[in-house]
Amino acid sequence: MQRVRLSSQQAPLHKLGDPQMTLTPKFSLAMIQSSLSSPSPELELYLRGEPLIPGLPDDVALNCLLRLPVQSHRACKAVCKRWHLLLGSKERFFTQRKELGLKDPWLFVFAYHKCTGKIQWQVLDLKHFSWHAIPAMPCKDKVCPHGFRVIDGMVYVAGGNSTDLYELDSAEVLDPVKGNWHSIASMGTNMASYDAAVLNGKLLVTEGWLWPFFVSPRGQVYDPGTNNWENMSAGLREGWTGSSVVVYGHLFVVSELERMKLKVYDTETDSWEAIEGPPLPEQICKPFAVNAYDCQIYVVGRNLHLAVGHISRLNQKESCENKWSFSVQWHVVDAPEGLSDLTPSSSQVLFA
Repeated sequence: MQRVRLSSQQAPLHKLGDPQMTLTPKFSLAMIQSSLSSPSPELELYLRGEPLIPGLPDDVALNCLLRLPVQSHRACKAVCKRWHLLLGSKERFFTQRKELGLKDPWLFVFAYHKCTGKIQWQVLDLKHFSWHAIPAMPCKDKVCPHGFRVIDGMVYVAGGNSTDLYELDSAEVLDPVKGNWHSIASMGTNMASYDAAVLNGKLLVTEGWLWPFFVSPRGQVYDPGTNNWENMSAGLREGWTGSSVVVYGHLFVVSELERMKLKVYDTETDSWEAIEGPPLPEQICKPFAVNAYDCQIYVVGRNLHLAVGHISRLNQKESCENKWSFSVQWHVVDAPEGLSDLTPSSSQVLFA
């Protein structure tokens, strides 16, 4: 228990959570002195002279241990007490990685079991290509949101279907640091939100084309700065025939039409065109989820098999100095047998 030194001077009383309540210098100093008199287990081991790795300074050893892949933590934390304190808590491990500026890409996949309909999160370490599970999203009902993207480190989820397949107009945002979800402005129209993307700091959400294609698909654009939605342009939503990513500041779509090539959106002409290179590999079956990091496109298909596409930016077009042409090359990463009953709904690359 921490001991707090109290000042004899009178001060206004505040309830917990009152924004006017602050720590005085004396209060802060007393807490520091108390922490030294009651040190943490990690500090006690350090003061006893127990190194993280014998023969290495602790800062060098810590830099090494923070690069261990997550799948090895279970075995490594049994080495000693200090390793157990570091590797036994994911929050502590990733917090210290962040403090040292270490970060690797992780592919978050929101999937469902094709037989039971149960939804779950799976995470792929894109550096070591190992899969991990995380807790489910705390929804009021079982829903399957497709409009799932990140803006300035915040995870936005819009639309989707409820358990009775009713289309939703709700939208929520997750703060990964605090671990809290809260609602944002309603889209104003009920949409299953077939796909979503972030372009120029705004969230684009489309319902895609629906059979028998008599009605043009709807689309909405969300501005986090104003917490408002607006209608999407006609060329953008009508040519959006697949799952999208943004690479080199351009919107690309992997079409769900068989053997179609990757295509890119031109904001100036409000139109789409195919890029050079082969179509998506045949091993990746619909439905699939698409995301990107740097110049790599990640397409997760049924059974969570993964296709990685490398996007190259070619010479600028002769007709316009500000326009580029693009090409793509693919390779496939097979998923483990234990994930063969899962179907992806959405995916997103985050760093930790």
